[in-house]
Amino acid sequence: MTNDFLISKVENAHDLELPKYQTSGSAGADLCANVTECVIIKPGEYKAISTGIRIAIPPDYEAQIRPRSGLAAKFGVTTLNSPGTVDSDYRGEIKVILINHGSEDFEVARGDRIAQMVIAKILCPDFKETDDLPNTKRGSGGFGHTGHSNNK
Repeated sequence: MTNDFLISKVENAHDLELPKYQTSGSAGADLCANVTECVIIKPGEYKAISTGIRIAIPPDYEAQIRPRSGLAAKFGVTTLNSPGTVDSDYRGEIKVILINHGSEDFEVARGDRIAQMVIAKILCPDFKETDDLPNTKRGSGGFGHTGHSNNK
């Protein structure tokens, strides 16, 4: 696989930046809001925000759309379906569903960095049904089975 991914901007997004890694160690590239006027997301409300881009993802890869930690920490704003998946055969505009868990209205302006995109390799196995699974130490221990503190 090459590191070149084909991206196309939608008609009204030519002034927006392409997804961009903010530092050399960043795993996610920031996605910008493609809105024509400010969008207000009230507390408890969610809205799909356009990014202005379409991307050609190679087979056996996906784009994961994740929250930006700064928006979550400062404003209580995150992505509703996190991580969102963009499949390799999708060619439409990428949109981000933002939800406001904060107590104040949140404003999304044109070009704001609203989410990050991580490109990840995927495996699509052939599922084989069986009546018996191999045993493990954990077994069927589910939610909270190891406790919540090291001071048990």
